[in-house]
Amino acid sequence: MIIRDILNLKGNAIFNIAPDSRVADAVSVMVQNDIGSLVVMADGKMAGMLTFREVLKGLDAKRGNLGELPVSEVMVRDPVTCTPEDTSETLREVMTQQHVRYVPVMDGANLLGVISFHDIAKAAIKEASFENRLLKRYIKNWPEGEEPAAGR
Repeated sequence: MIIRDILNLKGNAIFNIAPDSRVADAVSVMVQNDIGSLVVMADGKMAGMLTFREVLKGLDAKRGNLGELPVSEVMVRDPVTCTPEDTSETLREVMTQQHVRYVPVMDGANLLGVISFHDIAKAAIKEASFENRLLKRYIKNWPEGEEPAAGR
C-alpha cells in the first residue's frame, strides 16, 4: 500500500501551530483534537514538528512548568518526511529506525498530511485482512481432486 492510499483513508486534516505559539497552547490543541503531533507552520511552510515527545522534553527542561515556553524552542526543525508514492512498508522501516511516530507527507514543497505509526499499523491490518479473505476464498473454491503440482 502506498502512503497516498493511507492519506485517502484517514483524511488529510492537518493540525498546525505557529513557532512563536506557547507549548501550553499546543498541548491544548493536541488534547482537544486527540492527536499526538502538530505541524509547525511559518509563512505558509512547514518549519518543524511538535509531538508529545518534544512536549515532555520541554516539561523536563522547565521542571514541569511550560509557562511561556515557545514551540520553536522544542520543535523538531528538520523532521523525517515521506512522499505520497512511498510504500507503507518503507515508511514503517524508516519510522522504526528513526524512532519517530509522526511523519509529514510532502509532495515537493506541499504538505499533504501527517502519517502516524498508528495509521501505518491500521493499513497493515486492513491489507492483511484483505489478503486473508482472498486466500480463504481461493481455498474454498479449490477444484476437488486437484492438488497443486509439487515444486511450484
